[in-house]
Amino acid sequence: MKPRTFISTSTSRVILVTVIAVSSALMPGCTPVRVLTYGVSTEEARVPPGPYALDANHWSVTFDVMHLRYSHFVMRFDRAQGLLDWKPEGLATSAVEVSIDAWSVDTKVPMLDKLVKGSDMFDAEKYPTIRFVSTRFVRTAQATGKLEGELTIRDVTRPVSLNVTFNGYGVNPLTRDDTLGFSAEGTFSRAQFGLATWYPAVGDDVHVRIEAEFEKKASSRTE
Repeated sequence: MKPRTFISTSTSRVILVTVIAVSSALMPGCTPVRVLTYGVSTEEARVPPGPYALDANHWSVTFDVMHLRYSHFVMRFDRAQGLLDWKPEGLATSAVEVSIDAWSVDTKVPMLDKLVKGSDMFDAEKYPTIRFVSTRFVRTAQATGKLEGELTIRDVTRPVSLNVTFNGYGVNPLTRDDTLGFSAEGTFSRAQFGLATWYPAVGDDVHVRIEAEFEKKASSRTE
């Protein structure tokens, strides 16, 4: 049995300093102090109003369905665009719209990718976009609530509800952009969108998990 290798506290500090130094070199506007001391806030009144675009590098959308009653099979999407219109009143009146590229679905199984993109499921050639448009936010706590909206798949639109957590707002220490972060999850019936193929071997309930950061460029900000 091989002995475990432990990283000493001093080594960890060296690694941390090195990472910060590299980040600072790659992004001159970023200082070690800014990285170590920045924070986020869930106080909605602090968020500058206006349009925020989905950060292309910090988001994930996954669907999972029950597979043969053994486990939940997870598929992800690799391309999406989104726009958040943040209002001065905060979550209660803000709105979001997201478009997901159906062609970008990734099951990690090439043959299954073809089937899911094909006419039996998403039919991505004919319906290349999966779209969500919010309609209402119902608050359940200070930074959580239910986001109601309309989901469109294969040109069929149905209402869905997502449990949303507002993780916070802050000025990103690396990009200097105003940034908001959210987590969300919900469930919908795929049969309601005409996607009943392979049932009951593949479950009807689709569980959605979303992690997303939205950013507003701060090219005019000066310090």
